[in-house]
Amino acid sequence: MKISEKALRIPKDGLAGLKENLTDDALSGFLVFLLALPLSLGIAKASDFPAIFGLVTAIIGGIVVSILAGSRLTIKGPAAGLIVIASEGVASFGGGDTGWHLILGAIVVAGIIQILFGVLKFGKLADFFPSAAIHGMLAAIGIIIMSKQIHTLLGVNPKLLKGKAPLELLAMIPNSIIHENDHLTEIGLACLTLLIILSYIKHERIKKIPAPLVVLAIAIPLGLVLNIKTDNEISNFSLVKIGNFLDSLTNGTKMGDFVSRGFINADFTGLTSNMSEFIEYVILFALIGSLESLLTAKAIDNLDPYQRKSDFNKDLRAVGIGNTLAGLLGGLPMISEVARSSANVSNGAKTRWANFFHGVFLLLAVLLFVPIIEMIPNAALASMLIFVGFRLAHPREFKHVWHVGKEQFVIFTTTVVVTLATDLLVGVGSGILLELIINIFNSSTKDLFACNLDVKQDENNYTIKVNSGLMFSNILGFKKQLAAIPLDKHVHIDLSTAPIVDHTSMVTLRALVEDFKRGGGSFKMDGIHEHRHLGHDQNSTRLLK
Repeated sequence: MKISEKALRIPKDGLAGLKENLTDDALSGFLVFLLALPLSLGIAKASDFPAIFGLVTAIIGGIVVSILAGSRLTIKGPAAGLIVIASEGVASFGGGDTGWHLILGAIVVAGIIQILFGVLKFGKLADFFPSAAIHGMLAAIGIIIMSKQIHTLLGVNPKLLKGKAPLELLAMIPNSIIHENDHLTEIGLACLTLLIILSYIKHERIKKIPAPLVVLAIAIPLGLVLNIKTDNEISNFSLVKIGNFLDSLTNGTKMGDFVSRGFINADFTGLTSNMSEFIEYVILFALIGSLESLLTAKAIDNLDPYQRKSDFNKDLRAVGIGNTLAGLLGGLPMISEVARSSANVSNGAKTRWANFFHGVFLLLAVLLFVPIIEMIPNAALASMLIFVGFRLAHPREFKHVWHVGKEQFVIFTTTVVVTLATDLLVGVGSGILLELIINIFNSSTKDLFACNLDVKQDENNYTIKVNSGLMFSNILGFKKQLAAIPLDKHVHIDLSTAPIVDHTSMVTLRALVEDFKRGGGSFKMDGIHEHRHLGHDQNSTRLLK
């Protein structure tokens, strides 16, 4: 069936886009707000930040960053993928109020570095990291999230969990089950069961309803019926506490273990008193946050029905500005968040204004509905985070990587294990190093960071012969040379003598096939059948026979 001209018309941007798509974007923004509210609170608490500042980050990500962003449909806000870095950072700088203020300084500096990443056109950064190491990092993050949130769901006092490493938290689970709080466990398990059931429902209208909203509709009444607010044993940590939003930003106010100093909460003294750890967390926030944002923006571009392409460098600058502002005020680091962004697309969003409206609705909620928000049981938030963590570390992720290739599975599991035993930076570094070692055995060291190409042009046809291995470590140079070829041309790439085409490179080549197809040209791979697969997936690493 021929697509109508109206269906192909790209939505306008800017104020014209606001007027043209007001209804669609406002509706999607409202539905994403319902999803973002509980998740932002839960991520803040899991990160050992004051809960209200999870909402502050999401508000900035919506109202401020949406205007500056280089992507149209991504939703900016706090993400589960940075929980581990944030919570470990708070603990490293002394925990509680002191740790929160000091880690904010690192977030601000990381935000400035992200701005520089965008200025220096580092938007291609995501292409350098091997896929197996990235997925291993995300799976490890999922396991770490679950290791802590299981105890919260069971009603364990959060003070007993402070300073515990992931492996220690996992070892504590049997003891927490024995000493669980009946009422909080009942709420947590009911919410987790509901999330699991909803994930299996395929009905389109039901799937449009944000699952976290359904969970809150069950959890809040359960909390009232079970009187968890008046239970002396758990009253200090059973419910969300966010306090007065305006007071926390202006006059400063005490919020449990935290004291807001007003507008500026970031403390930069960690740069001198604990320089090595300060720099480590700056690197983690800047690199991991940028990587997650870029990967999400690329994924959402593929979902965009209008096939618009994001300006990744502009998006990095916008996220950096958002993180600088959020860090100064007291908020969590933000990224382009994949679950909320995917929901935004499926809800029918047309432009960046959907992200803007999601921020506006969050602002209205913290100004007008704090008493209702403070009725949310923390066990309900824990159930949502356990569900998020399980999806990140789902057994099918392990199965898929095994299907891609045994060498990718080794890199993946090494990244997971080393991350759990040490930290994210060492874990990701171990995965990258291992893939480099594997590629050296199958290629030449001189090919690691430079690919050798012969390019011939005949009018609209290009023939490219790859004379070296094609690997994640040299794929940036390869893409740079390909970027000079317009997408409406016809490209034949000859891989017949390439000793290795690794998994990351295969994913890149498949993406180029689609890019040229959408641009009106073509991209064909020749000589790939001369290679043997190291797995059963179409993107498995290929070695020359």
